[in-house]
Amino acid sequence: MEKNDIGLNILAIGIFSITLLVLVGPLLSISPFIPATITFILLSLVTVDTLAWGNQGTNLFLNLFLSEEQKQRIIHHEAGHFLTAYLYEIPITGYTLTPWENMKINNLGSGGVMFDTSFLEEKGQDLRELNLLTERFAIVLMAGIAAEKLVYKNSEGGEEDNQKLSEIYKSLGINYSQIKIKQRLAILQAETLIEKYKDAYFALVEAMGKRLSVTECQAIIEEKKTSQLNELTPQN
Repeated sequence: MEKNDIGLNILAIGIFSITLLVLVGPLLSISPFIPATITFILLSLVTVDTLAWGNQGTNLFLNLFLSEEQKQRIIHHEAGHFLTAYLYEIPITGYTLTPWENMKINNLGSGGVMFDTSFLEEKGQDLRELNLLTERFAIVLMAGIAAEKLVYKNSEGGEEDNQKLSEIYKSLGINYSQIKIKQRLAILQAETLIEKYKDAYFALVEAMGKRLSVTECQAIIEEKKTSQLNELTPQN
């Protein structure tokens, strides 16, 4: 279940509870002022959260209702981003796995792997190189979805990733149908890459679950890569 689904369920429960309170209020001698006040407060909080906090309050609240499986799914999702970014030498500046961790570094949103994407904005670089870097970054963006599909056989996250991918390709003048093709291709390429380095991927999942630093996580990937290469290299 996605966070959006959890949010809708909680909202539906809240609306039902207030409606029920209004209906049974007269029987319990509850003033109609009470449900009206609760409704006003809730609407005010939602408005402030949406306009001033970028829904960060909602993210923090919904995070309280995540199951352990959903938390693990998030780690697997973000490890997909991290691994592919490292393999493509896209600078990783940090990662967070919960809205609380994100808030500590003054970021909005539910968390994720953070990259230095200045290479997409560099002026005067070769067009062929820019296209290659864009395609690689598209694979990195889709790697969270790919990782979930490999581990859980389906994907629940990735809405923000798809949106970022669309924004990048739209800025390059690519139409919607072509973007969808590039999206599917990027997912397949990410799946292949994660499968190829699955030992490094699962070691990374464990490391990120322990909140190891970016440098420590990168060292683990490199160690697993080297070990895999040695196993494939014929011994004299």
